[in-house]
Amino acid sequence: MRASRLLSVLLLLQNRGRMTAEELAGELEVSVRTVYRDIEALSSAGVPVYADRGRTGGYRLLDGYRTRLTGLTEEEAQSLALAGLPAAASELGLGTVLAAAQLKLHAALPEELRAGAGKVTERFLLDIPGWFRGVESLPRLAELARAVWENRRTKVRYQRWDKSEVTRVLDPLGLILKAGNWYFAARCENMDRTYRVSRVLELDVLSESFDRPENFHLADYWRRWSEQFERRLYARVAMVRLSPLGRDLVPFYLGAVGARALRDAQGEPDDDGWVRVELPVEPGAPALGELLRFGPELQVLAPAELRARMAEAVAKMGACYG
Repeated sequence: MRASRLLSVLLLLQNRGRMTAEELAGELEVSVRTVYRDIEALSSAGVPVYADRGRTGGYRLLDGYRTRLTGLTEEEAQSLALAGLPAAASELGLGTVLAAAQLKLHAALPEELRAGAGKVTERFLLDIPGWFRGVESLPRLAELARAVWENRRTKVRYQRWDKSEVTRVLDPLGLILKAGNWYFAARCENMDRTYRVSRVLELDVLSESFDRPENFHLADYWRRWSEQFERRLYARVAMVRLSPLGRDLVPFYLGAVGARALRDAQGEPDDDGWVRVELPVEPGAPALGELLRFGPELQVLAPAELRARMAEAVAKMGACYG
């Protein structure tokens, strides 16, 4: 562990130039005293590390000195797939591994390419979670990721959407990050299923391993599952009238499903610019909440039961305001 940290100190100084002990400690997540010991160890090993005194001082390497000790470990090479997702790498327990891999890559680049690579991280940022959403607590994600890497069977206690709990023995096949939420695909009783990581209440990685199915491809599975989930979620259709503003709001309120329905609409706008559209909606109360968000920019025409419930809800809201 210390050898890896010494190499990280060396690569940090090589890539960034002068750094203070406090800056090095922050990058490596160690104490300043540990940095002092590491610098002393590097000097004893013949690495030309110099300390500049004063308020703007710090540690630096002798000009022109470069190390070629940039071989990537297996973990570091794997972590590079998450190079654009540092938060995801951290949640998976690969944050420090990814940082070490990136340092080694930067150290191996010629000076002009290193400068260009640095500009990318300064100018572009990928932020996965949606607006106004908190970050889920995922204490078991790193352990689950280890089971996926090692093809280890797991025993989980899982909370379903209706709050009931089940215990299952699963073969975890892959992890998916969708709109800031983590899911995992797993085989259970010869069937492939999808689970939300935040609903895993207990996780036990068993000593028993499993053979990964040769015909399983995570991207293909997720695409098929997503399409099926979408069809199950939006199992009903409501005929509605939408104002011009209502049409603009559809992609924001109903996402890709609503946007597709809008594109497929056959009728022409009437004299006031309103158009009839068949919108996929969820059954029961969720449909009412989704459509009420449009306010006066949407009118439900059918089914009659949903139209009546909308009218009742609007009447109650009007009564609240006198």
